[in-house]
Amino acid sequence: MRLQAIGKLAGAGALALAMMVSPARMMAQSGDTVLKAADAQKLLPPAVYYKAQSASTQLRNSGGVKFADGYYLLATMVDTSGYSSDVSAKYQAYFITEVPIKIGGKSLSAGVYGIGFIPGDKFVVTDVGAHDVLTVSSSTDAAIKRPMPLQVLADPSGGFRLYEGRKYVHFSR
Repeated sequence: MRLQAIGKLAGAGALALAMMVSPARMMAQSGDTVLKAADAQKLLPPAVYYKAQSASTQLRNSGGVKFADGYYLLATMVDTSGYSSDVSAKYQAYFITEVPIKIGGKSLSAGVYGIGFIPGDKFVVTDVGAHDVLTVSSSTDAAIKRPMPLQVLADPSGGFRLYEGRKYVHFSR
């Protein structure tokens, strides 16, 4: 009887602790971990190749996911000042996924890409030659308390959200 009471108290304590975890560090039920900028910048380079140029990364504006099986998805904002306006309009961040994912319901193979939120509530993925790979609709989250230039958060309905300010797209494995 006494062991049951201790077990119930321990379970209640674990539940309370789980509820206090920051949403930015939340683990999805599958064991996937959201990475903050400090975590992601350890894995990302200071400069990246895209459309025949090298662009500096803004590691303070990065994020990602470490999936339960050890694979990563990483994104970091880039300095596109040397690019033409048509390229820099849709190339705002460097995006690496080690596994196939779905973005906005569309499939994307593992690879290295350029990404950007573009006018008309759209999100575009391009290959490293700046050729469009896929375009999906983006959403706006007016309730987000602290918008950042780039961040990844767990989606309450499952999967994840990649944010640029208040704009976001949903992605999952």
